[in-house]
Amino acid sequence: MKSISVLLLILLSLISCNKDDDPTPTDPDTSMYFPANSGSAWETTPASELGWNQNAIQPLKDFLIEKNTKSFMILVNGRIVMEEYFNGHTSSAEWEWNSAGKTLAAATTGIAQQEGLLDISNKASDYLSTGWTNMPLEKENLITVKHLLTMTSGIDDTKQLVIKPNLTYVADAGTRWAYGNVFQKLFGIVADASDKEFETYFTEKLKNKIGMDGYWNFGAIFTIYHSTARSMARFGLLALNKGKWKSEQIINESFFTASTGTSQNINPSYGYLWWLNGKSKFMLPNEQTVYNGSLIPNAPADMYAAMGLSDQRLYVVPGKKMVIVRMGDSSNPDNPSFAVSGFDNELWAKINAVIN
Repeated sequence: MKSISVLLLILLSLISCNKDDDPTPTDPDTSMYFPANSGSAWETTPASELGWNQNAIQPLKDFLIEKNTKSFMILVNGRIVMEEYFNGHTSSAEWEWNSAGKTLAAATTGIAQQEGLLDISNKASDYLSTGWTNMPLEKENLITVKHLLTMTSGIDDTKQLVIKPNLTYVADAGTRWAYGNVFQKLFGIVADASDKEFETYFTEKLKNKIGMDGYWNFGAIFTIYHSTARSMARFGLLALNKGKWKSEQIINESFFTASTGTSQNINPSYGYLWWLNGKSKFMLPNEQTVYNGSLIPNAPADMYAAMGLSDQRLYVVPGKKMVIVRMGDSSNPDNPSFAVSGFDNELWAKINAVIN
């Protein structure tokens, strides 16, 4: 009997040791995480904990390198799952957002509205004064701040230099969607309404609130934001949480919901300077063709995106609690795109192979 008891004790001890040596995998933390506003600390989640296909990660990296990518990040629940830098780029290097920065202008306009400084339903001339275009006054007075946010001002989109002689009439505001640089008048509107330089107001009300780095480069044709990939990811995390950062609602949730929903019925794939996936049709810059189907078929239908020249991308996917950043040179230097291109669909095929 004594020998049997000893054997049982030995067996129990072996079982206990095996459990300690091979612990049950823990589930990933699904709470929403926000990095501190200063310092480089940022929580991570291993891809293995999410059940991702790790064999598909290297093909994704190879594709990113082939397509002239400089930085690439994936966040899930705010935590970094992938952070990669290529072609000599580093985590501290800044890069241009190009037109992806339009979403920063939209967010800042929304903040000014919630502070009671402006109303997007008001005429743009209430802030810019009459005569800011080269249109007849009755046509100019049709243009509201919201028309600038939705690319429906009716101003000639073939002349991208935003000066009075170029701001000529093509159609009544609200009747034509056309992608152009006249949105830059939002900078002047916010500056007038807040009685501060736009960059000062943006820095106080948005940039510093979420710990972004970077700066605006105000040009005659293009006004471009530059920052690190992590700062673009911070703004994406704010967008994922509908304008909320930690416990502070920085951008009114109703404004943010409107920003990332169809803003007019001409191009349902466009919000307030955000591109929207999963709609029934879409239009593209520099043309008036309406295409049937989703903007990026391989991407989740609930995704919204900030898109800039040469494939600067910020994808936000609420259903997956995911933010994706891609910065770099054009994937196709011979034909760089202003917004969505075949690159997006190819990239999402590679991402899907990893996450699904």
